[in-house]
Amino acid sequence: MDILLMGPPGAGKGTQGAILAERLGLPKFATGDLLRDAVKRGTPLGLQAKSVMEAGHLVSDDIILGVVREELGRAQARRGVVFDGVVRTIPQAEGVAKILADLGRKMDAVLFFDVTDDAILDRLEKRRQIDGRADDDPAAVKVRLKAYREQTAPVLAWYEQRGGVIHIPAVGTVEDIADRVREALKRR
Repeated sequence: MDILLMGPPGAGKGTQGAILAERLGLPKFATGDLLRDAVKRGTPLGLQAKSVMEAGHLVSDDIILGVVREELGRAQARRGVVFDGVVRTIPQAEGVAKILADLGRKMDAVLFFDVTDDAILDRLEKRRQIDGRADDDPAAVKVRLKAYREQTAPVLAWYEQRGGVIHIPAVGTVEDIADRVREALKRR
């Protein structure tokens, strides 16, 4: 089963993705993790990504899709994958759809973690106080939310046009949200 998790920064994709991946016995793919692993393993795409990242630029859709293709070809991904925010642009959505189709698969579910900006700002401020993450500073979070709305939110519309988005209210305890995810996937 291939599942894509979407939502703004701080919506809980990483937390819920880890829970879901463990429950289903599937690997979890997150863009940053995939790129760092490819760099660490010294793959040709990893080396390309490394030079782009070291120059301070965003990694291109072609490199990201190449890394996704490589990872989907690995044995642990044959039964499916939990994609944690991997698809961030429409070209990436189209590319992942093609890669999956080439493997005789499709995106089985798209889960959108729905949460207000105020709740996100509150969550990330708490995380910043605990973890000390500089990217959770309120000003940085506002920049990330703006970038998300401009770049990634249109991908949600792309998936909605294809009829495959399940909206998950991402408020409450981690367990409450995990229960909503479990129930939503049972109905699929």
